[in-house]
Amino acid sequence: MAIAVGSPASERLNEAGAIIDGAPVALLVDMETGQTLMAHNDRSRFMPASVTKVMTLYLAFELLDEGALSDDQLIGMRDEAQAEWAGKGSRMFIRPGQKVPVETLLSGIAAISANDASIALAEAAGGSVDGWARMMNDTARKLGMRDTHFATPNGWPDNGKTFTTARDLEILARALISRHPENYGKYFGRDGFAFNGVAQANHDPITRRVAGADGIKTGYTNEAGHTFLGSAERDGTRLIMVLAGVEDYDERGEASRRLMEWGFDAFDRVTLFNNGAVIGSVKVQNGTTDTVEVIAPRGVRLALPKGQDHNVELTIRYDGPLRAPVLEDQPAASLEVRIEGMQPAIFPLEPVESVDEAGFFRRIGNGLRSWFA
Repeated sequence: MAIAVGSPASERLNEAGAIIDGAPVALLVDMETGQTLMAHNDRSRFMPASVTKVMTLYLAFELLDEGALSDDQLIGMRDEAQAEWAGKGSRMFIRPGQKVPVETLLSGIAAISANDASIALAEAAGGSVDGWARMMNDTARKLGMRDTHFATPNGWPDNGKTFTTARDLEILARALISRHPENYGKYFGRDGFAFNGVAQANHDPITRRVAGADGIKTGYTNEAGHTFLGSAERDGTRLIMVLAGVEDYDERGEASRRLMEWGFDAFDRVTLFNNGAVIGSVKVQNGTTDTVEVIAPRGVRLALPKGQDHNVELTIRYDGPLRAPVLEDQPAASLEVRIEGMQPAIFPLEPVESVDEAGFFRRIGNGLRSWFA
């Protein structure tokens, strides 16, 4: 079915193209609605540089939850690792023989992109850098990051062995924020970090500059260019953005701020269906009933471009008829929402009630009806 009519708000949507003109890769997603607000080469692979550390932090948060790591656990660096990373890129200047709490290492990684802290954590928690990288890749697969591979815990250049896509980084950011909200708030969005008498600033281009911004991570190497994975929340709406391969530091910062502001300002958030609203019905095979109503358990809320009317098409999609038994609270179908000029948005649907498998005689009756139909 379709609701509302009119022309697409192409002017508002085209504004984003001008904002990210210097970015080979760009993505902006509304985390609340699940909609892609804009995308440019979002499935193209690139080297993430220090944005790699977001997976190192996410994996550490998972291990903290499991009890395999603790905040006050003391970790040092091997002499060989200390010598190797003493002069490589961003670091928190861990001293030879110094033991540092996990909590402090995570702060250094999140706030100032500390390469030495990433290596110390990887070797202690993963047994080795290679062991930690295997854990990172296992985690990426579980999250559904199909176009990502990690060979390093910190994103140091490795001849292209470490790569990702904007789409995969959005998956990672979504998991980071939703699964670990307390640690996300604790470690991300800081102005900087001081350790061993050295104070360093965070290079996040949007925190304290865009209302509601709270991270996430910048990255830069000569090969990768300037990359940023960022997020901000206003009035219950959280946006996740990715820019990659930008040539100029200042250009990345300006584009990041303008794109995030555009994501909040260029759209109205509209609730089409409240939580638990019945969306329609789907067919059931060999069940105690031939159809079952489906609901949107988390509701359906959309970001609609401001300024004009819209064509909004709603389609229920499922592999059907569903084979009984059909269980309540289990995904059974999806609602596809199409808005002119935007990528489709998908919302999960669940049966309003369970449908048991039909008895012997009802199955015979179902078969006869199907035959004559």
